[in-house]
Amino acid sequence: MVHTNVPTALSPQYLKSIYRMQTLYRIQLLLLLLFAGTAAMAQKISYSEPEKDDYKSTEFEIIGKVGGNMLVYKTDRGDYSVSVYDNAMQLKDRVKLDFLPRKVISMDFVAYPDKVLMIYQFQHKDAVYSFCATMTPDAKFNDAPLMIDSTRIGLYSKENKVYSVEVSEDKHRIMVYKINQDKEDNNVFYTFLYDSAMSLVNNSRLSLPMQTKKQFLSNFNLTNTGDFIFNKLERTSNRDYVISGSMVMKRTLVDSFETSAMQFKAQLLDEVKMKLDNNRHTALVTAFYYKQKRGNVEGMYLYKYDLSNNKTLYEKSTVFPEDLKTNARGESSTNSAFNDYFIRKIINTNNGGFLLTAESFYTSSRYQPWNRWNYMYGSPYGGMYAPYYYSPYSPMYYNPLNWNNSQGLRYHYDNVVVLSFDEEGNMQWNNFLHKSQFDDNADLYLSYLMVNVGSELRFLYNELDRRNYLLTDVSLAPGGKVNRMPTLRNLDKGFTWMPRYGKQISGRTVVIPCIYRNYICFAKIDF
Repeated sequence: MVHTNVPTALSPQYLKSIYRMQTLYRIQLLLLLLFAGTAAMAQKISYSEPEKDDYKSTEFEIIGKVGGNMLVYKTDRGDYSVSVYDNAMQLKDRVKLDFLPRKVISMDFVAYPDKVLMIYQFQHKDAVYSFCATMTPDAKFNDAPLMIDSTRIGLYSKENKVYSVEVSEDKHRIMVYKINQDKEDNNVFYTFLYDSAMSLVNNSRLSLPMQTKKQFLSNFNLTNTGDFIFNKLERTSNRDYVISGSMVMKRTLVDSFETSAMQFKAQLLDEVKMKLDNNRHTALVTAFYYKQKRGNVEGMYLYKYDLSNNKTLYEKSTVFPEDLKTNARGESSTNSAFNDYFIRKIINTNNGGFLLTAESFYTSSRYQPWNRWNYMYGSPYGGMYAPYYYSPYSPMYYNPLNWNNSQGLRYHYDNVVVLSFDEEGNMQWNNFLHKSQFDDNADLYLSYLMVNVGSELRFLYNELDRRNYLLTDVSLAPGGKVNRMPTLRNLDKGFTWMPRYGKQISGRTVVIPCIYRNYICFAKIDF
């Protein structure tokens, strides 16, 4: 029995089916070619030309993208300038900042789409001055700098960094402040709160008593509403661990502090970090915790505070499971797996939870190995001081003086762990970026740059390939899956990348400094 609806060879129905299959194949092939072309163009790298004055010893800071231009601040032996690059990283202008004094103590930049606020301090005779100058997208200054404050410190004072700057996440609020210890047991705060137009919103003078010499201040933050929040912590007598602490907050228009105690429950903490969630008006405090002195890292301490209602949302500890320690250990034992890890980044998630990244870091030498207890906390006592932060490296500002005095020292930057927590502080998943990096006497090319492109996180870091560094791209999907991406195109030979000094300047664009023939230049990657 023959079914008439089944096409026979060379029948019109059969020829039509073959034609449809060929058409479908062509469409699929075309789509594959289009996707392949898209993938090939997914990362576009643009290099700047090395400038004759940009030696390896030149300090710099990537300001960001302003009015279509890419701005980079540079200083070398008292000469200050800003290089202006176009979208292809071609130099448009190099503007000398001749109005700056010879010795600038510190410089902070707040970049907007159409301007940059440049907040700096310098010493003249026996006084330190804080000023703000407004920079145009082409690095010009149309108005005279605004003086914020001045402080007499004496001609022979060793500590002349008086002022610190905090900027809110949306950049609508900027606070310049100083802390003076008029007595050993008392901190006097002077705060100057501005909006994005540098119009004064509020200035205050208020005191914060310090009950013991073991107490110190850390994790200074500014909310989008202008609330000033930080931690007051107490450490052990040998400064190894934090044993107690509290949240301290100054409301925008209030000249007093509100405090809320944290209960550590006999746990010993180190590397206490804070992260604000401006959308939910909360503050998260995280730290590694120990059960005993010189013991091993047991897990994470988590504390979440409701800024609007002045109450604790949760305070808990998460013990690291054995499988997590096994993946983290590297060359260490399982029990001591996290002893070399340092918190690098905390990222808020849409569901009210957060991601935390930490990196394994240590040094070795024939004299003495570096460990996290040697110089965990500097002393804040004695005269006027600026707030300080502890970290094995500062990721934003490149200072060549940090790498020329480390003879005989080997730096190690190894695995990166990513931990995911929900809105209640419960761990959801974890994964690792496995890497092994080391270098002698300097760590310019080590560690990584994390890029948040919205749909995923990208990690850029160097790997040794035939004695040369090769920039590697690894992605982390929202569920925690790690994927090694194809080698970046246009990785020109001769350029050695410094990923951890890079900066994300837009949703899918980063700028990373490079060394080329002992000169510093910059590369822009568009994802």
